[in-house]
Order: sequence, then structure tokens, then C-alpha cells
Amino acid sequence: MSRARRVLVVGIDGVRLDTLNRVPTPHLDTVADAGFLAPVTVAEGTPTMSGPCWATIVTGVTVTKHAVWSNDFSGHRLGVFPDFATRLARQDGRRTYVAAAWEPLVTVADGGPMFRRPTRLTHHAPAADTPAAWEEADAWTVRDAVAVLTHEDPEASFVYLGAPDETAHHLGCGDAYEASVRVADRRLGDLLAALRARPSYEDEAWTVLVVTDHGHRDEGGHGGGSPAERTAWLACAGPDITAGARPARPVRHEDVAAQVYAALDRTPDSHWTLEGREVPTVPRGVLLDMDGTLVDTEPLWLEASRAVAAAHGHTLTEEDEAAVLGRTCADTAARLVQLCPETTTVGALETELEDTFLAAVEAGVDLRPGARALLDRLEAEGLPAALVSASPRRVVDTVLRTLGGEVFRTTVADGESDRSKPFPDPCLKAAARLGLPPEACLAVEDSPTGVAAAEAAGCRVLAVPSRTPITPAPGRRVRTDLTDLLREWGRGEPA
Repeated sequence: MSRARRVLVVGIDGVRLDTLNRVPTPHLDTVADAGFLAPVTVAEGTPTMSGPCWATIVTGVTVTKHAVWSNDFSGHRLGVFPDFATRLARQDGRRTYVAAAWEPLVTVADGGPMFRRPTRLTHHAPAADTPAAWEEADAWTVRDAVAVLTHEDPEASFVYLGAPDETAHHLGCGDAYEASVRVADRRLGDLLAALRARPSYEDEAWTVLVVTDHGHRDEGGHGGGSPAERTAWLACAGPDITAGARPARPVRHEDVAAQVYAALDRTPDSHWTLEGREVPTVPRGVLLDMDGTLVDTEPLWLEASRAVAAAHGHTLTEEDEAAVLGRTCADTAARLVQLCPETTTVGALETELEDTFLAAVEAGVDLRPGARALLDRLEAEGLPAALVSASPRRVVDTVLRTLGGEVFRTTVADGESDRSKPFPDPCLKAAARLGLPPEACLAVEDSPTGVAAAEAAGCRVLAVPSRTPITPAPGRRVRTDLTDLLREWGRGEPA
């Protein structure tokens, strides 16, 4: 059963990106290490103020559409371009939750609320406009959010922390500000712990986004156009993102809402006219299957299996053919012995299958659509790549003469790991040889057998089915062919 998709967005107001390089933020680092942390530049024409920036973040459209131009929201168009929590609740009937202390986000103060109709709401306004009062308000906000996230079941949540911004306004970006950032990180840790404490956590696929709206001048304050004020950031981790990935293009504030919809597998309606898009990411390493993924050898393998089966008095059924796709010669030989047990041994059938398949491959193979361009891209960027195949070494080496083995830092063939696909061993061995954890690798596979091996290893998966259909799931994207991946990565720049 596929895991249920859930998403949490944590907005921490006014945290400078350069501050994160000085201040220990272990919980934010956990999110960044499991996915990415990227700079965001506040768009030209958008005031570097909380109202306009948060409106762009939660609606997925820019200031000219949502019309929040300041911290007074009067005249906004949030009814036309609602926040993601409202849109998901009202249009899809999903359970959504918002927790915030800043009044215009959740009340009618100053032309609000920005979040118009979430399913569930927490609000603790600060008792005074002081750093201490804001710290207390954030503490109450997180206490409530922890209870909701642990014991209830919101599908999309937004939790806002405002104390770092207010501290910078009152005291500048010195020691007190950095202390407030550290406290905000601990509160982020409380929220992440609440997710892990959920009774249903193991059956869920959580995407977590942590984002800030703008920076600050050294003396505190924002609203101008300096780099310190215009530089924000986004950290994101989830089942569809490899650990330590890098965005394939610059990240924008309007992409956050789009990322929320993507995390929930919700395709935005074209009438929403969203300006944000899901952020495509490039993994730290790629594990590539060979047969059916890079080269069109699946028909050759099926024909070899049919020929060997026929030579021993059996005609393969559709069920038999589905069972041998992506399998090793040994696995297929074991199946054929069961189908025609009196004809020969597993070892003899394995040799016969390998010889028949090798002869067909030596006669020539065709590349799958996009394979050449993908290999060229990997080589040009120096992106670590491994070939992970269920075929024997003789077949792999023959195909490598067509593909060009120089693009692969390592190759793993059948028999070179303790167990073959669908077990994770070949993928684990390849990732280890690349010097990467498997969760940092994207495995590209065409068969359910290969997908099972990659997922068991902990890899994210891109499936490009050759013959057997494959269904999408958290951590598993399905595309028509390899050219789709290249389009997602864009033109590319050297790594």
C-alpha cells in the first residue's frame, strides 16, 4: 500500500542566509541534508516586506496578482489567488492547518487574513511588540502545532515563527538575533519530532519545507533593495528529492506553493494561473539500469527466453514473460526448470540463456530515447554515474562498447553482488563505489524488478517503463522516457 502524502511548511520570518553559516541550526541542517537548501532572491518589484513575500510564498503567484503590497493587506486579491491551505480545503476537501502569531496572517487585522479558510487554525498574538513577547507567542504556537501534528491528521500545514524578525527590528542582527535564530531552529526540531511521533508516521510520506521571507540590514530593518534584504532561502526535503540534491534552476518564492501541491500529488488547475513551479533537482549520483532503460534489449531478452523455453518444450505465457523481465539468467533458468523440469539443469539453462542473449546483443542494440543525451549530460557535468545491471558481465561489456564506458565510474553486473535484483545489493554496491549514500542517488529503472531493488536500497526512483506498467508512488516518479528527465533538469550548467 502506498504511503499517504503529507506536507509541512515552516515559515521563519526574517532570517538572513549568511546568519545560517554562523549559527548552529542542526534541525534545519537535517532538512537541508535530506534534500536541499537554496537561496531565493526576492523578485524585482516586490517590496522586501513580510506581507508581500509571505503572500507570494503561500499563494504561488507574485505581487502583481495577489496585490499584497505592504504589511497592510487592504486591497488584496487573495480571494482570487488564495493560499494553499484554503485552496486545498475548499476545492479538494483536504484537511489543512495553520498556526501563526502575526495577526494579519490569520485575523482581519490590517486587511487580513492571508490564510482565509484553512480547516484548522491556531493563533496566539504576542502580548506586546517586544522580542520577549514574540518568543512567548512562538512558543505557544509551536506547543499547539506539536499537539495537532502529533494527534490529528492535517494533510498540509503551515507554521509561522516571527520572533527572529522582531528581534532584528528591535536589536539589530547581532547576538540577540542569532540567539533567536537558534531558538527558532529548536522549535523546528520540536515540529519535526512531532511528525516522527505520529502513530501513522511509518505509513506516511512527509515533505518538509522551511522558508524565510526576506533578510535584514545589519542594524535591523528591511524594505529596501540591498542584497542583505533581498536574499531569502528555502530548504526542502521529501520522498521525491534525493539527499543533498541541487535545484536545476534558481528557486523562487512562488515555487513554495507549487511544491506543496506537487508533494501532495495535486496537479494545479490551469485556471489558477500559478506562476510557481515544482523545483526540479539534480541528484548527487545516478544509478542507471541497462536493459530496457538505456538500450532496447528487452525484446532480445524475451526472444532469448522464448527460444530457450521452446527448445525445452515450453511456450512462455504473458505471465511468464512478465516474470522474467529485469531478472537474471539464473532467476530465469530457475523458473524455466520449474516449467520443464525433466529436460535439463538450472546451470545448463543459465548458460544457454546467456549465450543466446549475448549473441543477439552482439548483433547490435538500439539506444532508448534520450539515452545518448543523458549520458552526454552526465559526462559533461561530471555527475557520478553507475551502471547497475541484471545481465551477465559478458553482456554488460558488449553493451558498454556501444554506450561508451567512460561515463560510468563503476559498473555492477549479475553475480558481482551477494544477491541480484530485486534485492537491493547491486544498488547498495554501486552507491558505495560512488562514495554516496543510496538516498543521495537517483535510480533509473524500467521494470518492476529494478524498481523494487532500488527502493529496497533507499534510492529515489525514476521509472521509464519499457513493457510492464509501473505506478507512481512517493519516492517513485514515472516518466515516458529519458528525455522527460532531461527537460526537468533544463539546459544544465557545470556542477
